[in-house]
Amino acid sequence: MSSTFRSTLFFLAVAALYLLAGIFQSWSLAITILNDSLIVAIMALGVNMQWGYAGLFNVGVAGFFALGGLAVILVSKPFDAAAWSAGTPAILLALVLGAVGIFIATQIRSRMARGPKRIGAMIAVLLVGLVAFRTIFDPAVISVEAITPASTGNIGGMGLPIPMSWLFAGVLAAAAAFAVGKIALGLRSDYLAIVTLGISQIVIAIMMNEDWLDRGVKNVTNIGRWPVPEEVALQQQPWFASLAQSVGMDVRAGSTVFVGLCFAGLFTAVLIIVLTFAELSLKSPWGRMMRAIRDNEVAAEAMGKDVKRRHLQVFILGSAVIGVAGALYVTLHGLLSPTSYNDPLRYTFLIWAMVILGGSGNNWGSVLGALIVMLVWDEAESLGPALFRTATALLDDGPLKQHLLDAAVQTRLPIVGLVLLLVMRFRPAGLVPAKG
Repeated sequence: MSSTFRSTLFFLAVAALYLLAGIFQSWSLAITILNDSLIVAIMALGVNMQWGYAGLFNVGVAGFFALGGLAVILVSKPFDAAAWSAGTPAILLALVLGAVGIFIATQIRSRMARGPKRIGAMIAVLLVGLVAFRTIFDPAVISVEAITPASTGNIGGMGLPIPMSWLFAGVLAAAAAFAVGKIALGLRSDYLAIVTLGISQIVIAIMMNEDWLDRGVKNVTNIGRWPVPEEVALQQQPWFASLAQSVGMDVRAGSTVFVGLCFAGLFTAVLIIVLTFAELSLKSPWGRMMRAIRDNEVAAEAMGKDVKRRHLQVFILGSAVIGVAGALYVTLHGLLSPTSYNDPLRYTFLIWAMVILGGSGNNWGSVLGALIVMLVWDEAESLGPALFRTATALLDDGPLKQHLLDAAVQTRLPIVGLVLLLVMRFRPAGLVPAKG
């Protein structure tokens, strides 16, 4: 059996599982799982570009994903004139001054000879920059956060269409990856993992605590999602009522399914674009060079390849893809909740499980792994308790039975672990191994 035929069978089997979920449970549930799967498939492609192409162990996936969500707020939320007049320009000026201070300090470090003079100059520049930053920044933040804190209290956005924010999400995540990469990519794999995880937690902590930026733990709601229509507006359209009636669905349920299908179409289009880009880059001379660096950095460096520069390139590209996925996620749910990103299991471990299960180094494998893991993860949440209730039906009421029923909601954890364990045991290269 050829690898292409085997891969096709895997995808057809997964498609059949999604269809069965729609037939025997509900189409709304199946489409919801599909949309989440398409988004995390894009995330998995970003991680696969970093790990499968170059062997970079990035454990800060959640941070770049969160930055993608933040981009939607900064680009697509309406312009807030009150916040602008209260202190937004001062906040931007303070951030620029802080960046300039850091830049000058780095230039001093690189241009001056080692010694007490260099250390003193760097400390002086950083202290002056810090004082200037806090003097301008703190009063401006207080002024912005005081503006109707129950509903806004942040700087707002630029009022641009949602698709523009997806592009900006990639740029913002790429810029963050450039900064992280310049610091960390010279480190060994395990140290790189620690640094990326730490920076990810810093990003999430900033988003959770800086209300002027994204309202912090108060969340940002009512995020527009053009060109996908709102369910309520759709239900009031006569043509849609006729369409729902023709397929035998209630108007309310039909609107949910229709909107879900619209999102699925958009996300599929984005996934196809990213997948095409990933495949073309993998098969290009650049992609072959990246695999050579991954397999033997010393040999590649001996042949004149700039390993650190190539690592930085692929790290930026993969992070940009993850950022786009983060923007799609916020668009789908119409909500930015910074606290939700503080979940390494959901936004880091599961993504790595998808890449490993599908086959690291194979883009189609990453997509397949995302479709499988997300389906198992979401279905286990509802099927696990039902399975436990059936299994404990013959037990007498008591502490043991109650403990098992209470633990049923955690069934998804051992199930995903078992699936990953079985794949690692019987197909260690993944369901769709990388060629060569």
